[in-house]
Amino acid sequence: MGDGFSEIEQNAWGGFLGTHARMNRMIEEDLQSHSQITHVEFEVLLRLSWNENHRVRIQDLAAESVITRSGVSRVVERLEKAGLVTREEASEDRRGAYAVLTEKGLTRFQQAIRAHVAFVRENFLSYYNEQELEQMAGFWKRLQEC
Repeated sequence: MGDGFSEIEQNAWGGFLGTHARMNRMIEEDLQSHSQITHVEFEVLLRLSWNENHRVRIQDLAAESVITRSGVSRVVERLEKAGLVTREEASEDRRGAYAVLTEKGLTRFQQAIRAHVAFVRENFLSYYNEQELEQMAGFWKRLQEC
């Protein structure tokens, strides 16, 4: 192991990276096939749907996402052109803006989420039993709390 990783570390980290890349490709293809949206567009719609008012500051979307603030702004712009979100100026801070889920966006998201949940169950969750899923959830929580 000339790269500094032990064999078990290499298998754990390399397995994560490979699985992440493969799952992202599969998710992208699946979302495009049934909902004609990208994975990052789906993520923005998902985060907006989780908010009680379906309204989130763009900078907060970026903070919770793997893409940059300018990347989130571009995604919001695409979703706005499609009529799935609107952009509202932040009254408390003129420099900020909110992304707001429209009725059309909520409908599109609700259709996409049903197919997405089925996809995730079939292609990921079904490979693990309840105890393994609880353990995995604990792993992710531990990392999020760092």
